[in-house]
Amino acid sequence: MVVNRDPAPVRDDPDVVVVGGGVAGLFCAYYLRLGGASVTVLERGALGGPQSCSYGNTGFVGSHGAAPLAEPGMRSLRALGMLRPDAPWYIEPRADAELLRWLWHFRRACSAEAAAAGFRVLAGMKRRSLELLDALCSSENFAAELDSPGIVLTFKSARGFAEASRAVPRAVDNGIPLRVLGPDELGELEPKTRFDIHGALYNPEGAYLHVPEFVTEFGRMLRDLGVEICEHTEVTGFETEWRRVRLLRTNRGEFRPADVVVAAGAWSADCARMAGIGLLLQPVKGYSVTMERPASAPSRPVLLSEGRIAMVPLGERLRVGGRLELTGMNGAAADRRVRAMLRTVRDYLPALEETRILETWSGFRPCTPDSLPLIGRAGDFGNLLVAAGHGHIGMGLAPAGGELVGQLLSGAQPVTDPIPLRPNRFGGGHAKRG
Repeated sequence: MVVNRDPAPVRDDPDVVVVGGGVAGLFCAYYLRLGGASVTVLERGALGGPQSCSYGNTGFVGSHGAAPLAEPGMRSLRALGMLRPDAPWYIEPRADAELLRWLWHFRRACSAEAAAAGFRVLAGMKRRSLELLDALCSSENFAAELDSPGIVLTFKSARGFAEASRAVPRAVDNGIPLRVLGPDELGELEPKTRFDIHGALYNPEGAYLHVPEFVTEFGRMLRDLGVEICEHTEVTGFETEWRRVRLLRTNRGEFRPADVVVAAGAWSADCARMAGIGLLLQPVKGYSVTMERPASAPSRPVLLSEGRIAMVPLGERLRVGGRLELTGMNGAAADRRVRAMLRTVRDYLPALEETRILETWSGFRPCTPDSLPLIGRAGDFGNLLVAAGHGHIGMGLAPAGGELVGQLLSGAQPVTDPIPLRPNRFGGGHAKRG
């Protein structure tokens, strides 16, 4: 048991404290509140602020992008060039036991059977999330925050396009309406944009949220529903007794909730460790560059598939996001990697005009080895749940994940099967307190 040596004022006792005010935590709070619980959200920075992965990403939702990062052919990191600093997916070699354990489980997940099973789970969660988002964004408050123009997936190489085309039937069988685009069809979809690619696919269900605007508006709505959101509030410790969390200590006071949900993104592992719970998560850094929108920019989201780059129009702006870096919690944006992203854009869209860059951002995606989030009871605790590890597709998984947390706490029949998402599926479950 952690002893509280420096007592601070104890706040009113909510039914549930959600640790984390990113999109995953906010959707947990939303469905818990709809279920009748009193809810307090603790966010370590400003809601929707730059510290949050929900701030600078491309906001993709919809049925696309359900493939796990771990897939057949990804077993040899050196052969794939992932140890090169300029690679689209870079792994920094370092002596880190947790990273090595993560990579060991990642390699195990790189089988055809595991990848297919993961794809089915993620595709189901993304379809459910899109249903929930469509319902939420039908209100006036969110009408301007969700766009659903479809998404174009482009392939620079003949091999990449052939492999993607072969996967179309599997996607269709899983309810994802992908189809191969002919050159004329691509020209009709994006008449102003010239691509230098071998081929493309199209998913009419492609959609995206405007972030961080969606996050701040969602927070405003939650406050109107009675959710207390405490910004600039960081958890500093847990007091536990008899397999229950009795008290949460923060830099702004103490909380005694009936239940706790850890949904703190890339900080979830550190947070859970304070309670003696080990989570197999790694922070995977990504980047985005937001610029004035060029005249020849695409009118809908585009994926530059082999380059692992996404492009999304945001009114008068264009956001380019991508890269996967396992470099620990080093949040600095590396200029060479930003330049590599922009070179990739020029390779695919050689006629795209250069415009003024408005913002360069980097942030952390909380990733599991198999790309499935961790949602469910944590360790032996009866009142501690986890909702973390949504990875590079967090915006598209968070609504279904939040709904599942609400159902698990209320005892309702889950819409999403919680078994594949159980937090202890990698073994272990206990960690030394820091």
